[in-house]
Amino acid sequence: MPSCISCGKKITPGERAVKFQCPSCGTVTIWRCERCRLFGREYSCPACGFKGP
Repeated sequence: MPSCISCGKKITPGERAVKFQCPSCGTVTIWRCERCRLFGREYSCPACGFKGP
């Protein structure tokens, strides 16, 4: 089960989360939960260090 890269919460099926490739390197799939997206919590790519809102 995937987890949010910002808070570490497990993402359950049906949750309004998003997944996308890192905008910088494109090698890591980033998952973000609805709360972290709503509050604009920062995340960073473990492969290249890119930081996003």
